[in-house]
Amino acid sequence: MKAEKFRKLALSLPEALEQSHMDHPDFRVGGKIFATLGPDEDWGMVKLTPNQQEPLVRSDPGIFQPASGAWGRRGATIVQLAEADESTVRQALRDAWRNTAPKRLVKQFDEQ
Repeated sequence: MKAEKFRKLALSLPEALEQSHMDHPDFRVGGKIFATLGPDEDWGMVKLTPNQQEPLVRSDPGIFQPASGAWGRRGATIVQLAEADESTVRQALRDAWRNTAPKRLVKQFDEQ
């Protein structure tokens, strides 16, 4: 997967916006970050819960790794884009978006 596909998937979620954080792209909903692209755009990060992160890391450790430090222990998950498949990344982005979006927006999204 290329960074442009990650970007397109992230921005396809309701009210998602691209901004910048520490000189690299991030994706926000309701003003809060749910995903980022690394400075060289060869990896992404999705803001998961530890329970969402664990099966991804266990099943695909070459693609998914916890971010370093406390962020990773809380569920922030690095995605190595070159090896990642679209359907898995799409689901991880949806989970990250749901974890971050306002409850009213999640409810509207789930009702569609």
